[in-house]
Amino acid sequence: DSTFFLQKNRRNDIDDEVKNKYENLIQKGIDAINNNEFEKVKEKLEKYNQTNLINLLERLKNKDELIKQIQRIDFEQIMELYKKVNEHKNIDINKIEHINYVDKSKLTSEKLEEYSKIGDEVIRNGEYAVVTMAGGQGTRLGHKGPKGTFKVIVNNEEKYLFQIIVESLQEANNKYNVIIPWYIMTSSENKKQTVEFLEEKNFFGYPKEKVKFFVQGNLPLVDQKGELIIDKNCLIKEASDGNGSIYQSMKKDGIIEDM
Repeated sequence: DSTFFLQKNRRNDIDDEVKNKYENLIQKGIDAINNNEFEKVKEKLEKYNQTNLINLLERLKNKDELIKQIQRIDFEQIMELYKKVNEHKNIDINKIEHINYVDKSKLTSEKLEEYSKIGDEVIRNGEYAVVTMAGGQGTRLGHKGPKGTFKVIVNNEEKYLFQIIVESLQEANNKYNVIIPWYIMTSSENKKQTVEFLEEKNFFGYPKEKVKFFVQGNLPLVDQKGELIIDKNCLIKEASDGNGSIYQSMKKDGIIEDM
C-alpha cells in the first residue's frame, strides 16, 4: 500500500512537472508573438512619426488592446487627411456652378403627376426605405443624450424627434398599405442609449422587426502636430467620421445587402 501511494505521488509530481513545462512553453510562445507584434507596431508608428504612442507602448504593461487598435488604423489615410487640412487652396468662386436639379414649384401639372406616380409605385412595390442619421448627441440643444431623444413642441404637444419620424412613417404606411423599413445610423457612443430608448418607448408603435441599427464609423483624433491623441484609458481617442461615410458604414454592417 505504501509503495502504491509513493508511486502515485511520484506520478502526480511528474504530471505537474510536465504541465508546468507545457504552460511555460506556451507562455514563451505567447511572449514571442507579443514581442513580434510590438516590434511591427513600433516600426509602423516610427514611419508616421508617432512619438507619443511609441513612448506610451514602451511604458505600458498591458499593451494588447492598444496594439490591436493601432493595427486596425489606416495611418496612411489619417496622415493624408491631416495634410489636406493644412493645405491652403484658393477657390475661384466664379467656377462654382449649380448642379442639375428639378424645381418642383415650376413643374407642370402633367409632369408633377408623372413623377408622383413613379414615386408611388416605388413605395408600393417595397423598393423604398428610410435611413435616419442619428449619430449625433443633443449637446448643442442643451440636451443630454442622443439627438433623437430630444423633445420639441409640435402643435402645442411635446414630442420626441424619433416620435415625429415614426408618425411620418406610419402615415406613409397607411397611405400605401406597406411597412417601410427603417434603418437608424447611430454612433458607437450613443448606440446603446438609442436602442434602449426606442425599446423603452416600444418604437412608438412601429414594428420592431422593420427597424435595424447600424453604427457610424470612427476616425482617430489628431493634434496640430499630426500625432494621434491619447485618452485617459491609454487608448487612441476616436470620434465619428461624419455623415459622408454613411454608405461605407451601411456596407460594413450589412445594411445595403439587407436592402
